[in-house]
Amino acid sequence: MSLLYTVAPNLEKLGGELIKCLGETLKMVFVSGTISFFLGLFFGVLLIVTKKGGILQNVVIYRILEKAIDVIRSIPFLILMVLLIPVSRAIVGTGSGVTGSYVALIAGTVPFFSRQIESVLADLDEGLIEASESMGFSPIEIIFSIYLKESIPGITRVTMITFVSLIGLTAMAGAIGAGGLGDFAIRYGYQMHYTDMSWVTVIVILIIISIIQFIGNFIIRKTTH
Repeated sequence: MSLLYTVAPNLEKLGGELIKCLGETLKMVFVSGTISFFLGLFFGVLLIVTKKGGILQNVVIYRILEKAIDVIRSIPFLILMVLLIPVSRAIVGTGSGVTGSYVALIAGTVPFFSRQIESVLADLDEGLIEASESMGFSPIEIIFSIYLKESIPGITRVTMITFVSLIGLTAMAGAIGAGGLGDFAIRYGYQMHYTDMSWVTVIVILIIISIIQFIGNFIIRKTTH
């Protein structure tokens, strides 16, 4: 421990604050990531099944959803977060802090993840879909038994990518008062010129990303046939 304090001398007095900010980042990632996963999965599936030639073809729904996703994705996250402050206040009661960041993090993640899911499901062998239809499977059965079940490795891969991206979004959210490791790095690494704290923050983020990738790769190995 003494060696650690020698390399990062400010860690001794700021260790408690670092742990607090780490907890805030993990909370943002877990809450907004979980909600984004299910919403992104839903919209990704909806894009696939309502497109032209899909099992529930509906060009109107597909076009509206596609345009909405493209518009939201085109807005830089910091601007999106500011724009959604009134929405955050209406939904969660605040536009700042960890809780106030959830709406913006979800809005910034869902469109990206939906497109990733759409891409994964689009790569599924069309023969499987045709075979399931000829066997009398209902659209719901096809979605769960074919699209989702057969795409678990691909869904895991894009989920891993999305969660890594989400960690980056939480860091940007911290720059405008959402808390977390981004806020810690700004306050101590940039404003107070504690360079060692900037490096510690980077190392902590890399460890989180490595854990996510390890879990994701494990699931992919276990579900790939």
